[in-house]
Amino acid sequence: MNITLESVTIENFEALMDMELPPAQARFLASNAYSIAQAHYYPDWRPRAIYCDGAPVGFALYDVTGNDEPGHYAIYRLMVDHARQNQGIGRLAMGQLLSEIRGCADARRISICYKPDNATARRFYASLGFVETDIDELGEMVAEILL
Repeated sequence: MNITLESVTIENFEALMDMELPPAQARFLASNAYSIAQAHYYPDWRPRAIYCDGAPVGFALYDVTGNDEPGHYAIYRLMVDHARQNQGIGRLAMGQLLSEIRGCADARRISICYKPDNATARRFYASLGFVETDIDELGEMVAEILL
């Protein structure tokens, strides 16, 4: 299984926008369509298409400014299409995303937020080295990796 992160383009954005999560997960994450629109208007946000063996299977979004703190990168979205979940794609994609961010010369901290009652996200991000640090103004758990 070959996982890559690609740019969001005219060729893949409709496939990304059509991806869905099961209802139990959908309440935890904004849609890809909403996220792609946000990235269009926030120049420091980086949308990434997740590909598995040459086909789009998910979406990620991160911010290179991290609330205007130099070296702080914030991951806003990570999703794998419902039909492709539980195959290890999310873990491999997150590894690629973390490597991409770590490759930035100024990277010192990576944060991610999720709903505190999202037990799956809590376990997943903890297994990748994220440590919970705070609850933000929106009531979401903040977890970080210091580099």
